[in-house]
Amino acid sequence: MTEEISEAALDKTFDPARIEAKWFAHWEEKNLFRPERPEAAPFTIVNPPPNVTGSLHIGHALDNTLQDVVIRYERLRGKDALWVVGTDHAGIATQMVVERQMEAKQDKRTNYTREGFIEKVWEWKAESGGTITGQLRRLGCSMDWSREQFTMDPHFTRAVVKVFVDLHKQGLIYRDKRLVNWDPKLKTAISDLEVETREINGSFWHFKYPLSDGSGHIMVATTRPETMLADMAVAVNPADERYKPLLERGATVTLPITGREIPIVADEHADPELGSGAVKITPGHDFNDFEVGKRAGFKAADMLNMLDAEAKVQQTSDGLIPHEFIGMDRFDARKRVVEMLDDDGLLEKVEDRVIATPYGDRGGVVIEPWLTDQWYVDAETLAKAPLEAVRTGQIEIVPKTWEKTFFNWMENIQPWCVSRQLWWGHRIPAWFAEDGEIFVAETEEEAQALAGNKKLTRDEDVLDTWFSSALWPFATLGWPDEDAPLLAKHYPNDLLVSGFDILFFWDARMAMQGIHFMKEVPWKRLYLHGLVRAADGQKMSKSKGNVVDPLGLIDQYGADALRFFMTAMESQGRDVKMDEKRVEGYRNFATKLWNAARFCQSNGIAASTSIAAPAATSAVNRWIIGEVVETVAALDKAMADLRFDAAANAIYHFVWNQFCDWYIELIKGQFDDETKAVAGWVLDQILVMLHPFMPFVTEELWSKMGARENELIVAHWPAPEAKVDASAKVEVEWLIALVGNLRGAKSELGISPGARLTAYLAEPSETTRAVIDRNAVAIDRLARLDAIRFEAAPAGPAMQVGAGDAMLAIPLDGVIDLTAEKARLEKAQAASIKERDSLAKRLDNPAFAQKAKPEAVEKARADHAAHAAEAERLAAALARLG
Repeated sequence: MTEEISEAALDKTFDPARIEAKWFAHWEEKNLFRPERPEAAPFTIVNPPPNVTGSLHIGHALDNTLQDVVIRYERLRGKDALWVVGTDHAGIATQMVVERQMEAKQDKRTNYTREGFIEKVWEWKAESGGTITGQLRRLGCSMDWSREQFTMDPHFTRAVVKVFVDLHKQGLIYRDKRLVNWDPKLKTAISDLEVETREINGSFWHFKYPLSDGSGHIMVATTRPETMLADMAVAVNPADERYKPLLERGATVTLPITGREIPIVADEHADPELGSGAVKITPGHDFNDFEVGKRAGFKAADMLNMLDAEAKVQQTSDGLIPHEFIGMDRFDARKRVVEMLDDDGLLEKVEDRVIATPYGDRGGVVIEPWLTDQWYVDAETLAKAPLEAVRTGQIEIVPKTWEKTFFNWMENIQPWCVSRQLWWGHRIPAWFAEDGEIFVAETEEEAQALAGNKKLTRDEDVLDTWFSSALWPFATLGWPDEDAPLLAKHYPNDLLVSGFDILFFWDARMAMQGIHFMKEVPWKRLYLHGLVRAADGQKMSKSKGNVVDPLGLIDQYGADALRFFMTAMESQGRDVKMDEKRVEGYRNFATKLWNAARFCQSNGIAASTSIAAPAATSAVNRWIIGEVVETVAALDKAMADLRFDAAANAIYHFVWNQFCDWYIELIKGQFDDETKAVAGWVLDQILVMLHPFMPFVTEELWSKMGARENELIVAHWPAPEAKVDASAKVEVEWLIALVGNLRGAKSELGISPGARLTAYLAEPSETTRAVIDRNAVAIDRLARLDAIRFEAAPAGPAMQVGAGDAMLAIPLDGVIDLTAEKARLEKAQAASIKERDSLAKRLDNPAFAQKAKPEAVEKARADHAAHAAEAERLAAALARLG
């Protein structure tokens, strides 16, 4: 037994910082995140691996808190709970970080061989790559840190290479020429997730394209005039009557500047209602145009490419771009094209437009759709099994509303580009012969054996990081070693918790690879949470200056408070609005529990020796045991339904209201052996139930309340072996209602809380009379009533207070100045009604809702609700006075 879990007096004040570092180190040192439970049922989750370059942001805090709540809950329920932890090698991000460091020392990547640079990256990882894992520990994440994974670890690399080679053998990976998102600064293809769309002020140019037969022109419009140097067609809608004659006679256009003759083609991509209804088609530089070009019969190999890897103009294969453009930056080429068309009288007009423009989130420059040879996965084929798994319930998506989005994307999935032009990452296991033949194998020796005497050159590219992280649920468990002990027991995983924004980049791809290679789904349930937004509902961004640092919140309020906020605010399908006051409120909640534990400790209440509820005879003890039973049931249901908010609210309500506010109040001065045993047991149940949400404060209190066999993290989930006692519930709830309603009435009417009054109750029911008789002492102490007389109240002013089926009358003669109190209440009520109605009028005005700032509208709504509630409260107070 350790010193930390032996009984000791609690400090007067709750200090989160003092206990958090101590307990996390203790749990990790004793391997309590993964206790030995070989015979127990497994429960497995894997974390979405953060970038090795990353720092903890508020989204990580939400995502990992939810996972930790689940894994701590299942561990307490006796499961062999495994939470796989690790980081992603983050190809682009990591290479950029290391290159920036080199630039600061007047060094650069190209001063080294590929191997030499990769050594530099590994050095960086050893020195700086553990930042986020340390920060996850501060949040309290109880992952299996003893098996921390990295997507570039040798065993993981072996899995990645095997998957690539096997998919290639099966015809599911192939090389193709297609458009990709190209970052001209980083000189690599990037995924859609790494593309950031910005609203940019730009122009919409309208040009005349002369018909080749000299009979006129056709009008086109574009936001990217420079791409006309590689135009290959003009598309019109086949139903557009204006252009049917041109289509029927096979008319062509002769492009200005290049003189290239291009066809006019029929394609439904052209919208007759938009502009002239005619669209210039540049298949090598626009994703929509690429598809139009394919439908028009252009092969990808024949599509014109007018830009090099740095987005400078290069000569097209037909040699028609004028020499002055060669080597020109794409935006300089844009200006020159516009000038030349204007000089030739072909510029019809220019419109100012706000244009959605793609930028690389790492390189920070405009992304160019670029035609290049890359490696692709046949995602359409691999998507079939996950689609079926979701349709048949093998994978449950929570909330279910995301299923439609999942189906729509997967049913229309495009080939997945998996090659990247980087040095850091899993190098593609492919070798090229001089004659163009490609050999794919797990090793160079195997490739050479396949190639015979041909000289081979290794593919320079690496794999997209999403390709390797798609193997996370099984490669982290030892695959491809089929006899890996963890693999057999912990695959498939039970649950994946993920932000909805990576549903397709990561979640869907895990489903594809998991089912394909393991013949089973990677996880049984997929929980998609929302974003954490700023308090006003806006998306957080550095440019807006509204980013919240979770570590700063932990420093100020403690990890437990932040965790509880995240859990309580996570409502399926909704984003979380950041609210620091609520974080502070949950720190106060932890403080309230701390003080309740100190009260118990000072009154001889200590750790329980029983998992089952102790025997109880008094109504208050039978009642609180029943409340524990109901709270455990509510928690279990909420966790089964993945209703994190409901789970947090169930334990919060029980701790704050039932235990701290009422049970402790009701047992004061009555610390017999039964009450001590029950109170100690209830406090233990609270610590266990609250532990998944607030692990640090609960473990500290557990350790200080008495001798224990084990730390709380590996204790038993409550099993009260008791039922709700209906009669005790009625009795105590009657008492609570009386005291609470009477205190509220006193406050409303300005009566001192300590004022002693007399109540009258004519013809009480047998149940009510019995409750009053049994609880006379508590009524005297808590309600401050000298007596409850079972007779009609004397004539005169009185306030009415309800409890259960009873309505008690409490005379007010000599207690307050009735006339003055009525006047005060009426004046306050009138003021609230006036403000309420004024705000309602403003909110009903459509102009206010449309023109005012969202935060102003939100404040008006909140103020209206507050004044409406106050008016109702004052009306109730007046009604009490009769």
